[in-house]
Amino acid sequence: MLSLPYPDVDASLRGLAGQAEGFGRHAIGGLHGAVYHVTTLADDGCGSLREGCRRSEPLWIVFEVSGTIHLSSGLRVSSYKTIDGRGQKVKLAGKGLQLRECEQVIICNLELEGGRGHDVDAIQIKPNSRHIWIDRCSLGGFDDGLIDITCGSTDITVSRCHFSMHDKTILIGASSRHINDRCIRVTIHHCFFDGTRQRHPRVRFGKVHLYNNYTRNWGIYAVCACVESQLVSQCNIYEAGEKKMVFKYLAEKAEDKEECSCGWIRSEGDLFLNGAKPCLQATAEVQSVFNVQEYYESCSVEPASVDLMEVLQVCTGWQSTPRPSESFSNADNTICVNSI
Repeated sequence: MLSLPYPDVDASLRGLAGQAEGFGRHAIGGLHGAVYHVTTLADDGCGSLREGCRRSEPLWIVFEVSGTIHLSSGLRVSSYKTIDGRGQKVKLAGKGLQLRECEQVIICNLELEGGRGHDVDAIQIKPNSRHIWIDRCSLGGFDDGLIDITCGSTDITVSRCHFSMHDKTILIGASSRHINDRCIRVTIHHCFFDGTRQRHPRVRFGKVHLYNNYTRNWGIYAVCACVESQLVSQCNIYEAGEKKMVFKYLAEKAEDKEECSCGWIRSEGDLFLNGAKPCLQATAEVQSVFNVQEYYESCSVEPASVDLMEVLQVCTGWQSTPRPSESFSNADNTICVNSI
């Protein structure tokens, strides 16, 4: 049986910082800031989550309360923030998180459910945001997307999240007009896409590494590669329901090109179950897909297996994890982080 995740990361409060894998591995969030305690479920005001997120200084945000925060408007998250839900069960409803022109943000162990309104995403990352890590969150039931990564945002990792009760799950790359999205780089790993309909993810232009995810019972397709996108699908589990098509390719014309093109997907060690049809491209077509090792050497890829499938069903999304101690220092009282 595979071991449970994070034997070391949860040992201390700030141990999350610098521990992401993949393209978002440099995210440190509010590592060098004070600890901000959320003491109310109110949408705004003293001690609220919104108050902490709007502050300009680095902050490590923790919760002293459990329950639902009903957001009346999108909650803007400023740079150098960690929103750390460990130790409580906090749900954000009504609207979602907005990461706009920010950097160094970690979002951990939250539930985001029931967002209402046009263009209301659970987590919206745009424009020009970078070094973002979304970890162990449960997301579902929004009117628009669950995670949108667009408009030049890059160096992002989404890990161990549970996606359910939704149609358009993850969009990477806004449209064929947004050619600046060629810079996008995203890693998605150890996530559970649980009966969501499509976009696991849908990608335009960007480079995306998918590994050790479990996608089951999708409604249209599992993964979609659009204009110029490059996807590495490595050791994932695709378990079909009624719909069998795993990989879909959509041709679009980039604004600065004359010809339409789709994207490319290279599948390595993926497990296809219950009649799932990968529809793989010819070898010559996938030679242009990026080499992961050129960007990062270290990541915890494991073989796709039934054991992995079972672990991902219980170790993704919000977890009943105690909040670690706030003390995180060495003999001279300075903060230490590995692999920043």
